[in-house]
Amino acid sequence: MKALAITEAGKTGFVERPQPKPAPGEVLLQVKQLGYCGSDLNTFRGLNPLVGYPRIPGHEIGAIIAEVTAGVPERFKVGMKTTVLPYTACGTCPACRTGRPNACRSNLTLGVQRDGAFTEFICVPWEKLVRSDKLSLAEHALVEPLSVGFHAAGRGEVTSADTVLVLGCGMIGLGAITAAARVRGARVIAVDVDDAKLALALKAGATETINSKAQNLHDRLQALTSGDGPGVAIEAVGQAATFRAAVDEVSFAGRVVYIGYAKEAVSYETKYFVMKELDIRGSRNAVPKDFDKVIAELESGRYPVAETITRTVRFSQAGEVLAEWSADTSRVTKIHVVL
Repeated sequence: MKALAITEAGKTGFVERPQPKPAPGEVLLQVKQLGYCGSDLNTFRGLNPLVGYPRIPGHEIGAIIAEVTAGVPERFKVGMKTTVLPYTACGTCPACRTGRPNACRSNLTLGVQRDGAFTEFICVPWEKLVRSDKLSLAEHALVEPLSVGFHAAGRGEVTSADTVLVLGCGMIGLGAITAAARVRGARVIAVDVDDAKLALALKAGATETINSKAQNLHDRLQALTSGDGPGVAIEAVGQAATFRAAVDEVSFAGRVVYIGYAKEAVSYETKYFVMKELDIRGSRNAVPKDFDKVIAELESGRYPVAETITRTVRFSQAGEVLAEWSADTSRVTKIHVVL
């Protein structure tokens, strides 16, 4: 079978791999639709410290069950559409022992620490299947990236009483916006430098938007919050400036949630940590309940699926479109590849 590999930084190629055979308790999936993640882009750019080459990317999956084996519950049938929880958990590290397997010390995410789904078939344990009869393959492939933003809103303990600042309106930021606004009932102020992404943020549930390239972020936030600042700040960009802005702009006694990795060391005015008595939290991956909440939101029809998928290409174009995305990320929210 054919698979796409990132062979080294800046290079991709199709390789032939034997079709996998599912072991007892596993299902064989025929991959039909895939989303490119920011981690895939960083792998292509040589900026992902968790990756060795060559690497088959991909963990945003829309697939069809092609084969079931002994030990798989009867509710899973050949022909069903599904997505996959792409993480592993050792069960014994401190994170796993405290019920947070998404932060497992030994986690191996599909397409990152191990080969992923940019191939025709993959085998997964049945416990990793997450699915809905109501969702399309494209919607199944959106579940995982949206769930990362949903998890961040949970880490921020967002409630309907909160004003939430979301820095970055890419795919992960959109998930945080939808979770905070649609699911948790909060007021959401979305920030980006691209007006098209801000327009999409409004459709995802944001109440107000700020183009931080055209407006002064601090002044605008002060005006929108009567001088208090937002009670929760969720950083979904991964830049030193936005890491600092989250701390600078959040209110006293506020909560800051970081999803992305900054690509450089970040220096802070640390007095705000103490003066504001901030809660600063990381947010990594997602857990099954986040997937379930995303599926419910997608089933409701409220989330702007069509507007989120910027471009859809055939599998034969997968390497080419990744290179094009790397050359210009400004106008892309989500790229899908159809097999």
